Amino acid sequence: MKAIQVFKLAAATALVAASLHAYAQGDAASGATAAAEQQAAPSKAQSKQAKAANRALSRKVRTALAKDKKIDVARITVRARDGAIVLQGSVPEQSQIEHATEVATGVQGVTSVKNALTLRPNES
Repeated sequence: MKAIQVFKLAAATALVAASLHAYAQGDAASGATAAAEQQAAPSKAQSKQAKAANRALSRKVRTALAKDKKIDVARITVRARDGAIVLQGSVPEQSQIEHATEVATGVQGVTSVKNALTLRPNES
C-alpha cells in the first residue's frame, strides 16, 4: 500500500512540475508576442509616413505638370514611390511626352522618372 502512495505522490509532483514548466513557456511566449507587436507598430507608422510622402510627392509633380502650359494633364496619372515617379496616360502631341519628363525631373524630391505616356490619336 505504501508503494501506491509513493506512486501517487511522484505522479502529482511530476504533474505540478509539468504545469509550472508549461506556464513558464506560455509566459515567455506571450512576452515574445508583445515584443513582436511593439516592433510591428513602428513599421505600421513608418508605412503610413511613406504612403503620405508618396502621395505628397505625386501631388507636387501633378501640380508642376498642370502649371506648365505646354502639357495637357487631363489624361496623365502620376504615381510616386520613394522618389521614383511613373507617368502614365496619353497626351495629344509627341513633344509633351518629353517635356513631361523634364518637368517631373525638376520637382524637388524626385529621384527618377519613368515615362509611360503614349500619344493619343487626334479626336475629331
